[in-house]
Amino acid sequence: MPDSATPLQYDLPKELIAQEPLSNRVDARLLVVDRKRGTIEHHHVRDLTELLGAGDRLVLNDTRVVPAQLVGRRLETGGRWQGLFLSADEQNHWRIVCKTRGRLKAGDAIVLVDRDGRDADKLWLLERHDSGQWLAHLDSDRTADEALATLGRVPLPHYIRGGQMVDSDLESYQTVFARKPGAVAAPTAGLHFTKPLLESLDHLGVQFSAVTLHVGLGTFRPIADGDVENHKMHSEWCELSQTAADEINQTRQDGGRVVAVGTTCVRTLETAARAAAKTGGERSPLAAWAGSTDLFLRPPCDFLAIDALMTNFHFPGTTLLLLVEAFAGSDLIKKAYETAIEERYRFYSYGDAMLIV
Repeated sequence: MPDSATPLQYDLPKELIAQEPLSNRVDARLLVVDRKRGTIEHHHVRDLTELLGAGDRLVLNDTRVVPAQLVGRRLETGGRWQGLFLSADEQNHWRIVCKTRGRLKAGDAIVLVDRDGRDADKLWLLERHDSGQWLAHLDSDRTADEALATLGRVPLPHYIRGGQMVDSDLESYQTVFARKPGAVAAPTAGLHFTKPLLESLDHLGVQFSAVTLHVGLGTFRPIADGDVENHKMHSEWCELSQTAADEINQTRQDGGRVVAVGTTCVRTLETAARAAAKTGGERSPLAAWAGSTDLFLRPPCDFLAIDALMTNFHFPGTTLLLLVEAFAGSDLIKKAYETAIEERYRFYSYGDAMLIV
């Protein structure tokens, strides 16, 4: 299949969709794809200590998943209600999306139910916005973070137990380096790392930098009818600090590899790189950047900031998979996915990973 902006499609046996993470994250399998040689090799995440070396720099996304899934009932009718917290302001006004039977209207009250199944705070719907979002007010003295700590569920993707969390997901669906709350989905490539693995890599001379991209609602949205040219890319907030930019610039200057852990890191770095290129030309030194990005990376395109990519396996027909195709080449990625299915790799958020060098 030649390189083109046509998203890869494939058939995946249902039993290959991972429903639980491995008890030891580093035991996940790692499909190593070499772009120059066109080869595919089988490793494990723990083998990163052999696959990376002194002078390489891992770029990690330090976003933290918010327990944003809400459950409740309509005060007026008693009907079941589900919602997803998106953000809050200082007045405890929440931005949410939600669904229920029947039609919601401004002024409706929702009785939120905590993780133990008990009635808790009321949420008043104030006004409906575009894209099905609502502005709501939490009738409580608690901040959003305090309320979500007891009310919120982990917003698992639907392909994991139908989106139903268990207690262990509170830890499992979070990277060990998560710091900044704001994501409604995990940067899943980062889920494979443990503190001992990070320490081992550090001892080898592998260096680390952090960026932030808060994974949003649209990240898994498929490209409708494969119409890439008319696909409206979702926008997500991201940040590259000046410290991280300087570290990455130094690695590039010293001849080390910049290894992005996850497509979220790629989008952050490539957004910053394109901003730098506008003023200084292609491959200009990176500088601090923060804001919303709707960068859509798809074949054919050049990558200005990264040399390698570690990523999980992605849904067919998605912008995430197109990004991976753009980096490695569609033919090689098609072969890699066929190999992963044949070898019964575990797919998606709690599944195995791929390292493209």
